[in-house]
Amino acid sequence: MGMPALPLVLTLMAAVPAVPAAPAAPMAEPEFQQLLLEGDLIALEQACRDALDFRLDQRLQQLRDRLLVLHPTPETLELVLANAGALMTCRSPQSAGVVLNRYSPGQGDEWRPWLLLRWQAASAALDHRQAALALRRLVKGDLAALERETLPGGNGLVQLAEHEAASGRPQAAVDVLLSGSSTGLAGARRLARAAELLAETESLEEEASQADQLLEQAIELAATEEAWSLAVELLQLQLRLQLAGGGDGARPRQRLEQLTARLDDHEGYWLRQSGGHAAVGDTSDAPAP
Repeated sequence: MGMPALPLVLTLMAAVPAVPAAPAAPMAEPEFQQLLLEGDLIALEQACRDALDFRLDQRLQQLRDRLLVLHPTPETLELVLANAGALMTCRSPQSAGVVLNRYSPGQGDEWRPWLLLRWQAASAALDHRQAALALRRLVKGDLAALERETLPGGNGLVQLAEHEAASGRPQAAVDVLLSGSSTGLAGARRLARAAELLAETESLEEEASQADQLLEQAIELAATEEAWSLAVELLQLQLRLQLAGGGDGARPRQRLEQLTARLDDHEGYWLRQSGGHAAVGDTSDAPAP
């Protein structure tokens, strides 16, 4: 691929808004009061940044109050997103959610950006039920589509599960995670989290056994990827859950001891190699957990 044409580069550079330099001192009070009365969204959002930088909590609250009433009946998606975004900058996600609810997006191109910001606002406000609802609506209930979403903070499916768990619905979180199809390291972590959540809901021996089986699958995935540090973490989790469930944890403890010993030997082997010394003994490149 060749270098982009110079006019295109210049156009892209011109499209990037300049970041205003941080002021050396906070705005004078008369100027601030005038800003509250006459400032637009851009000016008010910048004032939020300044208030945060100078830790002016009273001004920050005044700015939040002003932003909340600035556009009571927004007529465009762009306006409502900008208003809610300014409130997010002002660290008032609850108010951002109120502003977003003043506008009903269409089912076309408006739906996705509105729902994404609605999810971010609910998540920041620790309103996990609303955050989970926004994610489900984002993909119209298609969890397979949500697993393909990479959102701020990580995979969409995993984030939905965490919202469900934080809402006091661990079984719903388990169901979400088990609906996934990811393999490799992502799959190992997904199954391990499902096992951990399942252990919180277990009341029967059968459920404890299911959690243990999920961890076995996760450990196998980690071993396939030769992710030995993750395998150690998973064995530690398996040991902890077995002990918490009244078991003796003998098998994960034995496997953990064997794996860590082999990893120590493997590390020592490579240290000797890098130092120019002959290796002692036979060390496998892929110790099985």
